Amino acid sequence: MWKELAGLGLPDMHLSLTVPLCYSSASEDLGCRRGDFSRKHYGSVELLISSDADGAIQRAGRFRVENGSSDETLDYTPGTWRRTDVHLENPEYHTRWFFKYFLGKVHQNYVGTDAEKNPFYLSVVLSDQNNQRVPQYRAILWRKTGTLKISLPYSPTKTLSVKSILSAMNMDRFEKGPREILNPEIQKDLLVLEEQEGSVNFKFGVLYAKDGQLTDDEMFSNETGSENFDKFLSLLGDTITLQGWAGYRGGLDTKNDTTGIKSIYTVYQGHELMFHVSTMLPYSKENKQQVERKRHIGNDIVTIVFQEGDDASSSFKPSMIRSHFTHIFALVRYNSQNDSYRLKIFSEESVPLFGPPLPSPPVFTDHQEFRDFLLVKLINGEKATLETPTFAQKRQRTLDMLIRSLYQDLMPDLHKNMLNRRSFSDVLPESPKSARKKEEARQAEFVRIGQALKLKTIVRGDAPTSLVTTGLCRKEPWESQLFCSTFPYDIVCADSWGQSVLVATDAAGVMLLDGESLPPVHMFDRTMVVKQMHVLEPQDLLITRTDKGKDARLYVFRLSTIKKGLEERQLIRGKCDSRENKLEKTKGCHLYSINTHHGSELRIVAAIRNKLLLITRKHPRFSAVATGADSPVEEFQYIREICLCDPPVVMSLVDGPTGENDNMICVAYKHQFDLINESTGDAYRLHHAEANRVNFVAAIDVYEDGEAGLLLCYNYICYYKKVCPFNGSTPMIQSNTSDFHFSWNQMPNAIVCAFPYILAFTTDSIEIRLVVNGNLVYTAVVPELQLAASRSDIYFVSSAPVSSASNCSSRDTSSQSSPQTPTGYEMPMFPSPLGDGEATCKHIFKIPLCNLVGRSIERPLKSPLVNKVLTTPAPTMVAPAPLISATHSLSLSRMEIKEIASRTRKELLGKRKNYFLSSLCFILKSSSKKLIPQTHFGLQEQLYRISTGSY
Repeated sequence: MWKELAGLGLPDMHLSLTVPLCYSSASEDLGCRRGDFSRKHYGSVELLISSDADGAIQRAGRFRVENGSSDETLDYTPGTWRRTDVHLENPEYHTRWFFKYFLGKVHQNYVGTDAEKNPFYLSVVLSDQNNQRVPQYRAILWRKTGTLKISLPYSPTKTLSVKSILSAMNMDRFEKGPREILNPEIQKDLLVLEEQEGSVNFKFGVLYAKDGQLTDDEMFSNETGSENFDKFLSLLGDTITLQGWAGYRGGLDTKNDTTGIKSIYTVYQGHELMFHVSTMLPYSKENKQQVERKRHIGNDIVTIVFQEGDDASSSFKPSMIRSHFTHIFALVRYNSQNDSYRLKIFSEESVPLFGPPLPSPPVFTDHQEFRDFLLVKLINGEKATLETPTFAQKRQRTLDMLIRSLYQDLMPDLHKNMLNRRSFSDVLPESPKSARKKEEARQAEFVRIGQALKLKTIVRGDAPTSLVTTGLCRKEPWESQLFCSTFPYDIVCADSWGQSVLVATDAAGVMLLDGESLPPVHMFDRTMVVKQMHVLEPQDLLITRTDKGKDARLYVFRLSTIKKGLEERQLIRGKCDSRENKLEKTKGCHLYSINTHHGSELRIVAAIRNKLLLITRKHPRFSAVATGADSPVEEFQYIREICLCDPPVVMSLVDGPTGENDNMICVAYKHQFDLINESTGDAYRLHHAEANRVNFVAAIDVYEDGEAGLLLCYNYICYYKKVCPFNGSTPMIQSNTSDFHFSWNQMPNAIVCAFPYILAFTTDSIEIRLVVNGNLVYTAVVPELQLAASRSDIYFVSSAPVSSASNCSSRDTSSQSSPQTPTGYEMPMFPSPLGDGEATCKHIFKIPLCNLVGRSIERPLKSPLVNKVLTTPAPTMVAPAPLISATHSLSLSRMEIKEIASRTRKELLGKRKNYFLSSLCFILKSSSKKLIPQTHFGLQEQLYRISTGSY
């Protein structure tokens, strides 16, 4: 869900052309943002030792310590943290696919055994992405090692088969081919399998510690807390009475008061949170160890420790708490002098990295911001802990047992008609007319049972509803602006030039777009068939690759010459006018790449079939301007040729730490990524893709703390491989503890890295994850999507109409209705194909880079078309229309919204709840056999929204 970017300080008008050529470019800003990749923002692992009141050494442990201010890089200055950096990672509303997209809708389920004779299940549904007329298949593969989820594009002319789906999941060998499960009760079992991913509700410990207390016995023996502690508890949530409590109880007794009389509870972004507060749990004067309190807090994965005293007093250490279960401690201190909270996080070393990173310094003066940050950090921390070996192995054993047990239950159906014997049947098979009524009746029963299960899950409070109530008034960093509407041509490639965009089209040549304010300006006619381009402003260079038949070449132009031609309104240049700009030895070039960090010299590698041609610029930066020559061709020299075994599909240049004989080229071909030494031509195997078919997407150079690494992207996979430090001329590319990988939900066509985010652009969505751990934070539905440029600000093309932008948001529509899955006989109404000569309406949108990376570009970006200086935005400036509206405008304050939601929740949990639920259940159960899925689902959805506070 996207909305307009107001108040960001970005002028909507274009900037001066008179800025000298020696400023840093947007491309360099991009290079700097790639160098921002540092795990130091997430703390460092330390061996923590503490002593008790008698001076005895306590148990030591290794914890990752996050304090937001130690050992930070020089360019990470206080105040760069932004409120928009706080995201739930792997939010259930995006990851619990079976509940959202499958349950209660017509879909198909299959069972089979793999080559190792392990049973697996496959669920497939055809749906319309959030009512955006973007049809796609969603598939879930259930195996003992976990679940795999992918999306596949829908084609009305090509029926998808189970075999092709499994092949896309890199599964081609079977012991027994998949067969369809027709029994509707399978939905209940698959829902249980999905719930093994973790609870949607959380329980957190809250331990009160007085100043000077050094042991857990002392901390757990505090009968009451201070005024500051009570203030902190009221910030966390509401005080509720446990007896008769009907909501999530987090293991507390709600009948006999054996675990206390009151507790702290809240609902945050669809999650119910119960806090085990030490001073609210039963206290025993006879039991010095306070076993009853430790029984709850000691068995919480995450515990908040509220410690009195100033920063100079003795600080808490995790070794003070004797617990083998608690993996994360959040140390909170309150400063009454400036009414602020300070936060410090301790994570057991096996816990994967999780965000958000602490600000520097980790001090919060805005209490609401602190609450949001803390709760998101705790939720993300518990999810990350479930990925540690201890919890992952337990979950895998449970999943394996459930899958095998379900398979044994299905075995008798192999000899009956409950399993479809057609192996690799179509996902949506057509039935003969004689069997149509029978199939419709089966589907109606299938939907009825699924919706009853969904309703039961909602009433139970276990529905994955995260993001339903998220972000009422906040802007997300990836929100887009409309740059140019109704662009009539298909864009082949593009790059930004100041605040303008240089685009190449097959139909109209190359033109410069300056947004909505000015019409496009043609620079090259259609005889220049440009397939790749780079605009290098500090180098005063435009590099292009033209490709038409055998006459593919690289061309280099001076930006100053092009700009002068635009100012003097010269004729549009063609191929004949650009003879002096072509690099002669590049004939037949089908791909080229340049170095991102061109601090010393520009390097170009051109691929001519299976030959690499290394080219550098001879002169130092900007000295070429003094030569006065219109063409910069003479400034380039050819260094050497390197032969490969196959033509490369993807190339990326990796800068060595010294630049002396240690620069590398990453190439992708066949089934592998290789590293090529630029000086010697030696090749080293970097990664082998274990897949029958490999679709290479990108090899992105990422520098972590000054050391080179690569994000290798192919199919649905993204691997991070560190390739530094170098040992002489040989890169150390063996397995490293810092290496990791993750999977996209949909196969990307292009990938952009903007730390802390990595964005995958697919055919109809933008999938946004975090670079440090690959965790999903958001998926935006964007019909007919194409990435245009990303070297500075990100520009993309879509057919999404601006007027109906509010319908494009998965978050907006999530609180209205989930997409209704079509049956085999009720295919969705997708857009009709265009008639002859009719062009698809395209819109160009922009995501400002500074919003993503959290660092404003210090210099003003210039436009080649406008000679007007504007240093500050006009106060009455109208923000450009957004692509996707994130939320509705609300006049209520945050506290009023919170109060209304809380009151609604309490009413549901009160006396009216049983009557309300029973009434709706009666209506649902009394539906006729000729079920109308839309009507039935609408009733169920009303209950869904009210019970989750999103009505």
